[in-house]
Amino acid sequence: MAGVTRSNPFRQSPAARLGWLAVAVYVIYGFGAMDLNWARFVDGLGHGARLLDRMFPPNFDRWEILLHDLIESLQIAVIASVAGIFISLFVGLLAARNLMPALVTSPARVLIAVCRTFHPVIIAILFVKAVGFGALAGILTLVVASVGFIAKLFAEAIEEISLKQVEAIRATGAGFVSVILFAVLPQVFSRFIGFSTYQLDSNLRNSTMVGLVGAGGLGGTLFAAFQRFDYDFVTAILITIIALILVGEALSNAVRRVFQ
Repeated sequence: MAGVTRSNPFRQSPAARLGWLAVAVYVIYGFGAMDLNWARFVDGLGHGARLLDRMFPPNFDRWEILLHDLIESLQIAVIASVAGIFISLFVGLLAARNLMPALVTSPARVLIAVCRTFHPVIIAILFVKAVGFGALAGILTLVVASVGFIAKLFAEAIEEISLKQVEAIRATGAGFVSVILFAVLPQVFSRFIGFSTYQLDSNLRNSTMVGLVGAGGLGGTLFAAFQRFDYDFVTAILITIIALILVGEALSNAVRRVFQ
């Protein structure tokens, strides 16, 4: 329409332009500080081509080792997921501020924050030192990671529920457990299943990673193969890890179909 002025949606304030300039300067500084340059990148491409040449064809002659480690990684992920989901149910409920007093939610949220603070590899190192090498350290590591993720999202989901159903159940004289079972869980159950299946998929990936520090599974075999420059066997291990992730996808889809 005539006489109507339209503002430019791409127009930025001087402060925003200064911010973008500062980001650009810092990125350039970072490249220089870390000695990142085009010559180094090209040199890396040459090393990468030689590595790929040594990685193919993959060597599956030691398939017994691969199968054993694949099963162990799968067991670590499944056991840790089940235990972590079970613990997260209670921790998430305790951390929900619309159901619990601050005296209860504060310690629960501190626990969740602690579980989320450290990378799984760091936690795996601690558990390897505590309980020794093997699958137990991997299971404990992924249980901690599961609680840090699922309990947080579960608590947030509970805080978003409608309290009308909670008040209706309470009006019947029902106890706290009945309120949770019949007013809270039905509202968050589908989301909780989604959180749980995602965590199972994440634990399958992490079960191979924590093995790099001796917490069981395919990661330890992968690290040893790299140490021996056994690159064709490395490729076989990587293909096996891909197969493990595909198995995880199938398990996740099966769980979703059961609870739909």
